[in-house]
Amino acid sequence: MTDTLNTTGTGLDAPAADIVAGLTVEEKASLTSGASFWTTQGVERAGIPAIVLTDGPHGVRLQKGSADHLGIGDSVPATCFPPAVALGSTFDPELLERVGTALGEEARAEGVGVLLGPGVNIKRSPLCGRNFEYLSEDPIISGVLGAALVNGLQSQGVGGSLKHFAANNQEHDRMSSSSDVDPRPLREIYLRGFQRVVEDAQPWTVMCSYNRLNGVYTSEDPWLLNTVLRDDWGFEGLVVSDWGAVNDRVVGLPAGLDLEMPSSDGRSAAKLLAAVADGSLDESALDVGARRVVELVQKAVDGARPSTGSGSEGYDVDAHHALAREAAGRGAVLLKNDDAILPLDASASVAVIGAFAEKPRYQGAGSSLINPTKLDNALDAITEYAGQDNVAFAAGFTTDGSDGAALVAPAVELAASKDVVVLFLGLPGSYESEGFDREDLHLPAEQLALLESVVAANPRTVVVLANGGVVELPFADDVPAILEGWLGGQAGGSAIADVLYGAVNPSGRLAETIPVKLADTPAYLNFPGDFGHVRYGEGLFVGYRWYDARDAEVRYPFGHGLSYTSFGYSDLSVAADASGLTVRVTVTNTGDRAGREVVQVYTGLAASGVQRAPREIKAFANVALEAGESREVEIAVRDEDLAYWDVRVDRWVVEPGAYSVEVGASSRDIRLSAVVEVEGEQVRIPLSLESSIAELAADPIAGPIVMQAMGSFASGMADTDIFDEGGLDKMMASFPIGKLAGFPGVPVTPEQIQQLIDLSNSQRG
Repeated sequence: MTDTLNTTGTGLDAPAADIVAGLTVEEKASLTSGASFWTTQGVERAGIPAIVLTDGPHGVRLQKGSADHLGIGDSVPATCFPPAVALGSTFDPELLERVGTALGEEARAEGVGVLLGPGVNIKRSPLCGRNFEYLSEDPIISGVLGAALVNGLQSQGVGGSLKHFAANNQEHDRMSSSSDVDPRPLREIYLRGFQRVVEDAQPWTVMCSYNRLNGVYTSEDPWLLNTVLRDDWGFEGLVVSDWGAVNDRVVGLPAGLDLEMPSSDGRSAAKLLAAVADGSLDESALDVGARRVVELVQKAVDGARPSTGSGSEGYDVDAHHALAREAAGRGAVLLKNDDAILPLDASASVAVIGAFAEKPRYQGAGSSLINPTKLDNALDAITEYAGQDNVAFAAGFTTDGSDGAALVAPAVELAASKDVVVLFLGLPGSYESEGFDREDLHLPAEQLALLESVVAANPRTVVVLANGGVVELPFADDVPAILEGWLGGQAGGSAIADVLYGAVNPSGRLAETIPVKLADTPAYLNFPGDFGHVRYGEGLFVGYRWYDARDAEVRYPFGHGLSYTSFGYSDLSVAADASGLTVRVTVTNTGDRAGREVVQVYTGLAASGVQRAPREIKAFANVALEAGESREVEIAVRDEDLAYWDVRVDRWVVEPGAYSVEVGASSRDIRLSAVVEVEGEQVRIPLSLESSIAELAADPIAGPIVMQAMGSFASGMADTDIFDEGGLDKMMASFPIGKLAGFPGVPVTPEQIQQLIDLSNSQRG
């Protein structure tokens, strides 16, 4: 490809504000919209070049010719790394930073200034058609891993674009539906991952989503784009629209939306100029937006290198394929392995059944569709391990919806003739994609029927799954082993074989819960909404928080994943200080082969004054250990990650108290626990006549006086038969003091209560 970003002859050495000061109002307006589908607008007179933004997030989807958004057009070959569904299951920020670095190398070789990713939206419902592009159902996991990807990408002088901001958790009606979310879950669940990436990695751009948030389009929401993103989090970069997400450009620009993509053929610039001319838009808003565009161009120019071509001429294709293979193997999750049927012995005869073994489903559909530099399949890779004589293949089913009945009998016959069956099942590409949501969590019926017949013919059946979102596993008790391979990218076929034959010891862990059935899921009754609104009625209880709070059965819990070795935990210690918690635990590989353990740290506060999940993951460590090796692992839990969003004061608060700290291998496999006192912050809300008696009683100044004055009233009421023992206290606790004062027999007046409230409030620090 020719050098898209011409870095010679630019006039970008001056500060961006000075450059913008030298532009005409027309030039400033032009900068805030794209010049084409994938390029920004340059100003040749001022030496400002155009730069290229192109789709990611797990590969460089740079189109050769005509532009489209959903992956229909041809694009240059690029490494298709595993999508986020697999990368999230690695629980390994160091690995993801290496993947990000490789993505940056490829983007820079192709003259790309900004790669559109990563996606850190929460997997609120397993039905979301784009879940394969998102990392987890948990914001800490999403934030830590998302920051690693951005840091790697931007280390190569290519900008990241953190998306989709915010509360874009479904594809149905995504262009206009309002995600209606209460303040606590919005901050604690849906914004927290974005905040982590912004604060830890400072992505060059943040991409606003299509949807509305609590009734306001995110592309024109000053609270979201300015107050939260910039004022609260300190974001220093540019906000770009998702492609076509602009609702009203004149409203969006001062609200914090700096760059509209793609090109509007000058329509948006004309609207901005007209608004400046009639006084409805201050020119200073254009100055801010244009300055941020120029700053982005400066970063891209500084990071660019002259392109020497694409593919092997611009980066090491083979090395990147090997990294993709490593990441896919590390992201595969061994869900079940009864009787240690895995790893397979290379001398065993194997029936490889299932169309996906030969024609892999390795990525999702939509704007992230990558044209891979090469493509492995599991059948060939298994044959390399076991030898041609030990491997035979039968398709068993079709993936295009055509009649595959004739394929079943040969597959079953083959299964009966071999030592072991490796059965590849999964979701066809038509089941999940950007643009629409899934209708259920079922595998295709013909695949389940095939599985039943195969298992009857040979109980030694290993199931390998290929899917971008979780599926129901009604057969989990009927097969000895299940390997969740997700969508593994272009090297996923070889990676699966690596795991099956033990060249890679599986270390993937579930970054999302696998439910027993769809009806069990948290958002089941609130997805996808109706009449343009979707109510996030499950509140804070997303994913494992929901299942653990209800003590509900799951198929496989958050954090779960098996290994070919075993790990022991001992010597847990926890210390608290102003920066958070320091957790130390000794982890021992108690098996006979090297492996990796993902040590997960959960916290809880049973005596909390607010609603909480029983446990929430706050930190984790990915630990590689040789057979028999022990290591003390130190894991830091940040103070801010212990905080909840206090709606009374509209800010983060670390509640004081005795916190449980649980360390284990999943949310349902806790190995060790401890209790630590956290000093936290006592939030004192100003008292008023609307304050309850309980609130006044808890106040160090007003409490003793009020309770003494109320003593005789309570005593007289308790002598009646109206209340059972203790009932009066419970009733009075929630009674507003202003309404109680003046009741017959109450020995205080409203004026006296107000004086006491004023005294207490005046003495607050």
